[in-house]
Amino acid sequence: MMGRVLGSVRSLFSRRKMESDLDEELRFHVEAETERNLRRGMTPEEARTEALRRFGGVEKVKDEVREADRAVLLETILQDVRYGVRSLRKNPGYAIAAILTLALGIGANTAIFSVVHGVLLHSLPYGGGDRLVRVRADAPGAGIADGAFSPLDVADLNAQARSLSGVAEYHSMWFVLLGRKEPERVQTGVVSDRFFDLLGVRPLLGRTFLPGEDKKGAEAVLVLSYAYWMRSFGGDPGVVGRVFQMNDRAHTVVGVLPPIPGYPDDNDVYMPIHACPFRSAEHMENDRSMGMLAVFGRLKPGATLAGAKKDLDAVAAHWMHDYPKDYPATIGLKLDPLPLTEELTRSARPTFLVLLATVGLVLLLACANVANLTLARLIRRERELALRAALGAGRARLIRQLLTESVLLALVGGALGLIFAFGVRGLLVHFAARFTPRAAEITIDGPVLVFTLGVSLLTGIVFGLLPSFTPRRTLTIALQQGSDRNSGTAGRLRLRNLLIVGQVAISFVLLIGAGLMLRTLWKLKQIDPGFRADRVLTSRLDLNFSKYTSSDERRAFQDRLLERLATEPGVLTVALAGNFPLNDRGGPNSGRFRLEGRPPVSDLAMPRADFQRVSPEYFKTIGVPLMRGRALERTDRPETPRVALVNQSFARRYYPGEDPIGRRLQIPNSAPGAQGEVPWITIVGVVGDVRQYSLSSPPAEQIYLAMAQYPGLSMNCLIRTAADPMQMAAQVRNAVHAIGSEQPVDHFRTLEQVREGTLDSPRLTALLLVLFAALAVAITATGIAGVISFSVGQRIQEFGIRMALGAAPRAVLGMVLRQALALVLAGLGLGLAAALLLTRLISGLLYEIAPTDPATYLAVALLLFSAALVAAFVPARRATAVDPMVALRSA
Repeated sequence: MMGRVLGSVRSLFSRRKMESDLDEELRFHVEAETERNLRRGMTPEEARTEALRRFGGVEKVKDEVREADRAVLLETILQDVRYGVRSLRKNPGYAIAAILTLALGIGANTAIFSVVHGVLLHSLPYGGGDRLVRVRADAPGAGIADGAFSPLDVADLNAQARSLSGVAEYHSMWFVLLGRKEPERVQTGVVSDRFFDLLGVRPLLGRTFLPGEDKKGAEAVLVLSYAYWMRSFGGDPGVVGRVFQMNDRAHTVVGVLPPIPGYPDDNDVYMPIHACPFRSAEHMENDRSMGMLAVFGRLKPGATLAGAKKDLDAVAAHWMHDYPKDYPATIGLKLDPLPLTEELTRSARPTFLVLLATVGLVLLLACANVANLTLARLIRRERELALRAALGAGRARLIRQLLTESVLLALVGGALGLIFAFGVRGLLVHFAARFTPRAAEITIDGPVLVFTLGVSLLTGIVFGLLPSFTPRRTLTIALQQGSDRNSGTAGRLRLRNLLIVGQVAISFVLLIGAGLMLRTLWKLKQIDPGFRADRVLTSRLDLNFSKYTSSDERRAFQDRLLERLATEPGVLTVALAGNFPLNDRGGPNSGRFRLEGRPPVSDLAMPRADFQRVSPEYFKTIGVPLMRGRALERTDRPETPRVALVNQSFARRYYPGEDPIGRRLQIPNSAPGAQGEVPWITIVGVVGDVRQYSLSSPPAEQIYLAMAQYPGLSMNCLIRTAADPMQMAAQVRNAVHAIGSEQPVDHFRTLEQVREGTLDSPRLTALLLVLFAALAVAITATGIAGVISFSVGQRIQEFGIRMALGAAPRAVLGMVLRQALALVLAGLGLGLAAALLLTRLISGLLYEIAPTDPATYLAVALLLFSAALVAAFVPARRATAVDPMVALRSA
């Protein structure tokens, strides 16, 4: 059977065979004419020359034959297309069902492929993006993963990294931009002057930074990101040349970037390093322990990642040898060049590949369902096909006609699927933006259109060739036995049954994936984050560096703001904090500390914890319980001894079985006390653990410092209210502006919104998987109903005879249902084996759920079994409604 099919396909599409046959035929005619000439008395040379002359040239004859073949082939194809369109118009139900099924499958694949292509496959929008790397620093011996570099480290990398043609530094900070209607808080990328040249980025307007503009004494300039330019200036090209105030300096806008992904941060503006008051401070320039920078480089021509790795290993060894105080050998410093392409998509890749595999299975289901419809229609066309065969149509000709019809259906389905993909593009961009900064690159472009066309053609060929696997029937048999009862029907029914088994298996795998993600989402929602999120308003507030230059000025602003907000109507408690739990706009604030009475160690080998600056009412405002000792108080001021609270995880790790109250710790490089020495900080209380950065990550060891003793520029305002928290936004803004008119306050959100936002990624992933799984179940249920309905129609006489002989309708119903459920059980068994293998691929997306979770497997099996039972029950009831006398008379 397979040999006949492949032979037919080869005869349709193999030009080599056609050329060989043409050569053979021409050779035969030339040799025959040569023989006739020999019999006339010519010499062999004369005979062959005369034969070729009479033909007028073999190549000319071959060209004429080819031209005729092409014309005949084109005419035949047009005939097939016209006949196929007429045939499908006569069967609108079949055509519509097939087109819609294929549109869903192809549309889903096109949509997800556009995401995969735009994010994972498309080259970076940087010049020579495949040569760009980010240098990563790890120190396993000190517990440091992906650490930051100091300015001295960057200078050494520029001088010592022989495999890199250039090294540029980067860090990001928030500053206040003045010169517009209202003060604006902008995220600012602080970079080397060669940063954009290194990335190969050319500005959309103006220019980027010139050599030397990152040196002290240069004019302060800004480059705007495309997104910020469009959002804040409406795409006005006149912004280039405008002057704004930032950090008490005039900054001139010199350029606007093209729409490229922001990495590692989505910055609003960029400035050279000298313009950053923190980066250009003298202690930063000369202290190797002041790590705050990320480093990017470009591989030299001919350099490889493996070679760059060896090169950076040598640099790390050199640092540990030359700077043992900063990089002792015990920390095992490692420097790695990470391709920027992978860095931009690292968190997105697993999710997107899972979704691509999922929609691939959905398309396979769609093909199987349409193949089932095609087989049912083919049985009804048995006489037609047998008659065409009797009139001279070969098997290849009939297969080509069926392929033409199936490809027509697939192309129309692909066109509708493309419309579907265009419609959901915005949602997919929003979804992808939670995983990667490359989301804006998702488009329905040329490669995606080619993919859609290819998938449509392949889909049409796949389900169009299936009829070739069924037995050939002659016209005599077809006319004698009837098109509904010929012996080929049994073979096609077996094939349809196999397709149903496959559909059930694929649906089971998809439902298992969706079920595991739903269970993960449910587990995440059940996590106790350690705080109360109800009726708490949050807002972001960063003080202008140039205005609040001293700790006393910052402390005075914070005191006035707390006092003013505490008297506002509807406010229960108010607090300030450097960060708050699950805030996606505030990263970890990890730092080193020294415990009193513990053996001294080097700076890099010191233990690390997460530091938070909070005002006294912080824990009451967000509902974090005090477990031991006392809370922070308003009397904890700069003139009083420094105090701190720690969480339970900190107490368990560093004081197991002991009471941490009264113990002291020290933070190196912190602001000195009254005597000019780094002060000791006394632990006065222990609070409950909080999931600070992620619901799925365990609580980190945390140290809470009194904000009055450690006032900073960056802070967040948190207010617990008696009513709707968002109604307090205007009051907070007015209070801030009453204290400082040039002080921005933004990003008003409730703590509940913040908590729910952390679930957006798993929620959207689960939603997509559930939608695809539901589509798969619907397609499978339709297929089961179609097969059972067809089977009942084939056995009408059998059921009539059985009931005439005394069989109860219930027994007939049970017999039909057993046929359907046997297919379902076979599919469930096959699906179980496949799920046990495939679901391990999504283990990285799960939380506290095993890929082989028994509860999920049992629930999915019951759900799919029930859906199949319902789908089979309706057509099965037709068997019990058969009139035995009518059935016997039609026998």
